[in-house]
Amino acid sequence: MLKRSLLVLLGVFSLHTSQAQLLSKLKKLSKTTTTSSTTTTSLSSISESDASSAIKEALSNGVAAGIKKLSVKDGFFGNDIYKMLLPEDAVKIGNTLRQLGMGKLVDNAILQINRSAEKAVGFAAPIFVDAIKEMTLTDALNLVKGGNTSATDYFKGKTTDKLKAAFAPVIKGSLDSTMATKYYGELVTNYNKLPTTFNKVNPDLQDYVTTKAVNALFDQISKEEVNIRANPVARTTDLLKKVFGAK
Repeated sequence: MLKRSLLVLLGVFSLHTSQAQLLSKLKKLSKTTTTSSTTTTSLSSISESDASSAIKEALSNGVAAGIKKLSVKDGFFGNDIYKMLLPEDAVKIGNTLRQLGMGKLVDNAILQINRSAEKAVGFAAPIFVDAIKEMTLTDALNLVKGGNTSATDYFKGKTTDKLKAAFAPVIKGSLDSTMATKYYGELVTNYNKLPTTFNKVNPDLQDYVTTKAVNALFDQISKEEVNIRANPVARTTDLLKKVFGAK
C-alpha cells in the first residue's frame, strides 16, 4: 500500500515538473508568429499565414492564462463559477449525510475533489500544443472572421475527446493523492449502509471531475479570446493588433 502511494505521489510530482516546460512550449508557439505592421487593415487583406499565426497566438495565450488561473490553490474551490460540488447523482447522498451529522465528511470530499482538479488541470497544455500545430491555414482565416469564440469552439470540437482521455489518469492520480477518492468512497459507503437506502449508488467521480475541469478550461480560453477580439489593449503584439484590429 505504501509503495503504491509513493508511486502515485512520484507520478504527480513528475507531472508538475513538466507543467512549466509545457507552458513554456505554449509561450514559444505563440511567439512563432510573423512580425506585422500595426496599421489598421481590412479583413479581406489578411493573409492565411497571418490569420494562422494570430489564431495560434491568441489560443496559446488563452490556454496559458486558463491554466495559470485554474491550476493554483483555490483555482476551483475558491471560484464561485468553477467550484465543484458533488456529482448530480450524489447530491442526495450529501444532503442525507449532513442531516445525520456527517457534514464534515461531505465537506472533505468536496474540498479534495476541487484540489484534485487544481492539481490536474495544468496538464492540458501538450494536447493544446498539438491541436494548435495541426490547424490549417484555411481554418485559421475562417476563425478570424468568425464569432467572438469561434477559435475556442473550433478547438473544443477538435480536442475535447483527446483532452478528457489524457486527463483521466492525471485526474485519477490527483483524486488518489489528495484523498478525494478516500473521502468520497467513505461518503458513498456510509450512505449505502443506511437502512433507508434501497438503491445503492456510486457515481463515476473520475469522469465527473474530468468533464468539469475540461469545461472550466475551455471557458477560460473563450474569455481570453473574447478579450483579444474586443479589447485593443489585450492585443499585445503587432500581429494581434493587425489581424484582430482589421475592419
